[in-house]
Amino acid sequence: MKLSDVIEETNIIPELKAKDKKGALGELAEVICKHHPNIDKGTLVKVLIDREHLGSTGIGDGVAIPHGKLNTVTYPIVSFGRSKEGLDFDAMDGQPVYLFFLLLAPENSSGFHLQVLTRIARILKNSAFRKALLKAPTRNDLYQKIIQSDKE
Repeated sequence: MKLSDVIEETNIIPELKAKDKKGALGELAEVICKHHPNIDKGTLVKVLIDREHLGSTGIGDGVAIPHGKLNTVTYPIVSFGRSKEGLDFDAMDGQPVYLFFLLLAPENSSGFHLQVLTRIARILKNSAFRKALLKAPTRNDLYQKIIQSDKE
């Protein structure tokens, strides 16, 4: 599984405007819904918030991987957002979150869904990669950094 299979450059937000968890989830959902009109933003945000109630997807080290499943989705879709200021996302380490990978998957795709989550978590353990994402100046630079991670 490669991230280039599930993320498009248009689904990258170089600077989130949100100041809180719900706002960040809304922005990350909005870029997906803009390019996938069969996905209802309100429904997607509700699924993501419901998932957050089970436990924060803020995994620490300034990273969150919110995720959810919808029956209107036929293949995994990822959006990415960055907050240079950081947001309180109830992360496991209690620190602000700067990097957000949202994963949306079909309801019946537990195997592939877990592969994508694992791949994202694995690349984000690399502090040099996280720093590169924080410093990348443009949407295209962010996209290229993410795609390059497929080669590592």
